Amino acid sequence: MTIEFAPFIPWLAIGVLAVLALALSILGMVRHVRGTLIRFAASAAVLAALANPLLMQEDREALSTVVPVIVDRSQSQQIAGRAEQTDRALEGLRDRLSRFGNIEPRIVEVTDPATSDAPSTKLFEALNAAITDIPPARIGGAIFLTDGQVHDIPGENQPLPFNAPVHGLVTGKADEFDRRIEILRAPRFGIVNEEQELTFRVFDDGKASDQPADVAVKMNGEDIGTLTAVPGNETPFAFKVPRGGNNVLEFSVAGTPGEVTDVNNRAIHLIEGIRENLRVLLVSGEPHAGERAWRNLLKSDASVDLVHFTILRPPEKQDGTPINELSLIAFPTRELFVEKINDFDLIIFDRYQHRGVLPILYYDYIAEYVRNGGALLIAAGPEHAGEDSIALTPLATVLPASPTGDVHQAGFYPRLSEQGKRHPVTRGLDGSAVEPPQWGRWFRSVDVGQTTGETVMTADDGRPLLVLNRANEGRVAMLLSDQGWLWARGFEGGGPHVSLYRRIAHWLMKEPELEEEALKARATGRTMEVTRQTIGDAPGPATITTPSGQTESLNLTEIQPGLYRGERRMTETGLFTVTNGDFSTLVHVGAVDSPEFRAMVSTTDTLAGVTGKSRGLLARLDDGEGGLRIPDILPVRGDIRTADNRRLMIRLTDETVLKGVNTLPLFAGFAGLGILLLAVSAMWWREGR
Repeated sequence: MTIEFAPFIPWLAIGVLAVLALALSILGMVRHVRGTLIRFAASAAVLAALANPLLMQEDREALSTVVPVIVDRSQSQQIAGRAEQTDRALEGLRDRLSRFGNIEPRIVEVTDPATSDAPSTKLFEALNAAITDIPPARIGGAIFLTDGQVHDIPGENQPLPFNAPVHGLVTGKADEFDRRIEILRAPRFGIVNEEQELTFRVFDDGKASDQPADVAVKMNGEDIGTLTAVPGNETPFAFKVPRGGNNVLEFSVAGTPGEVTDVNNRAIHLIEGIRENLRVLLVSGEPHAGERAWRNLLKSDASVDLVHFTILRPPEKQDGTPINELSLIAFPTRELFVEKINDFDLIIFDRYQHRGVLPILYYDYIAEYVRNGGALLIAAGPEHAGEDSIALTPLATVLPASPTGDVHQAGFYPRLSEQGKRHPVTRGLDGSAVEPPQWGRWFRSVDVGQTTGETVMTADDGRPLLVLNRANEGRVAMLLSDQGWLWARGFEGGGPHVSLYRRIAHWLMKEPELEEEALKARATGRTMEVTRQTIGDAPGPATITTPSGQTESLNLTEIQPGLYRGERRMTETGLFTVTNGDFSTLVHVGAVDSPEFRAMVSTTDTLAGVTGKSRGLLARLDDGEGGLRIPDILPVRGDIRTADNRRLMIRLTDETVLKGVNTLPLFAGFAGLGILLLAVSAMWWREGR
């Protein structure tokens, strides 16, 4: 209770009257006037009545003590039974906290942020967000349910936002072990077929080990080697980038019995292959109108080193001109087709015929070059149907078609075959979507018999015009007409000769984007896009295996003939495996070096500093016998000065909220009137004596 005043007149007036009353009383006492004390008491009573004293009593309600419980639901909590431990511990904490009516638990479940490409466990960020609307004095403590892999722990000199204990209840087991692999240093770009080097390290978390581990290495899904690495030591690895564009280098370390997870037993590195320069050998059998179209196309590409020879003077041409008077360069056949043949990425025979320029043995060398991974393009003219055709040499062993000897001389529109509409080399060529195609006609084609590989373009009456085929490790393309230059010259509107020629060349050089059977996946943020190319039937849905081991089915929709695509936003991050039939690919959703996957072993070390500084309890939930040990709650009044190693101490708050105020005027009503009458009567009585 308190006494307050609500004066009827200003305090200044009451003060003046009080001074006057006191002065008169002192004067009366000095002169020994009878009744002075009674008069002073009566004056004091009147002044007190004018000050209007009030007896006030506040009606207050005690506020509850808030205890945030931060529950870790990150991906590292989904392994080794930790999610079940967390659920049981949370239920136990709810029960224990509910026994205290003045404690208000605030449960906050923290998952991986859906917008982050590099997920991490940020429990203290969630704690701060949960208590922004609560005064620090009401916080009785905080409880973390986690595996200890927390990535936003405050620094040593960074204070907590409240003065109360922070407790950590750690899931998992004390003797956990995990093997993982990380790529430490690696190039982002590499020149195709030039040696590169990266460095990786195998970690054994939870125990020291000097036993070597086997590491399998794959490049674009194909095995390229197996290494032996000592855990804890850096291991270098040298490799060559096999192709231009995106390449996926995968490292898989053999698992160890008893490790908590094999999610982080694989690591990938994406490296962009850059072709330093494509070396192309173009051999024209004779000057003709289409020769310049090939030359202009190849010379316009800055990434192509072109070596071009035109046979102007075949060996049988003998007109008596002395050699020293000829302004021609001798065709360096041995240098090109024996010594340096493997230096070329692509060989083009443009209307070339066997007229003794190349020894017959050299065609064997060319065929072997193709079988070992080389690329060969035959741009055929009428000579291909004659008796000097290169199809009658040992080169025939790698050619997809043999000429019948007939040459068709009639106008026709080059058309895409059914396979051609689905093949990435010819799919979607400008002008191919209508009938007849919106491009000019050609007027000559070479007739061939049975073909192997894929016929992607046809001439009149469905005759093969462009045939693509594989020969062991290499590739061969046959363009059975020399009339492509009509498109380059704009005849009847021209046609997409640049796009067609370039696609043929890139397919021959194994450009990944032009593979007719391919499964690709890429990630943009959390969204995964899966693309399937096929020249066959619909491939059906793709199967996605998540980092946690779950599988999902993704339907693929045909967006163009032979091109199927599907996308999905993923809730997890990490290394995903996508399969469709016999095809498989890897894609990493999120940042490759996400903190969430660097370490997966549960630990008490990370929270030890915070709990010790705040006098909280840090304990494992596992009791070592398959059960769960949940500490009891101990409410404490006042500041906590020492830690309890068995119980979760909660500092109870003294905060209250004002519900109302009761007031009682002391001089109101009959009581005040009686006091004043008593004072006046006493003064009258004294005067009467």
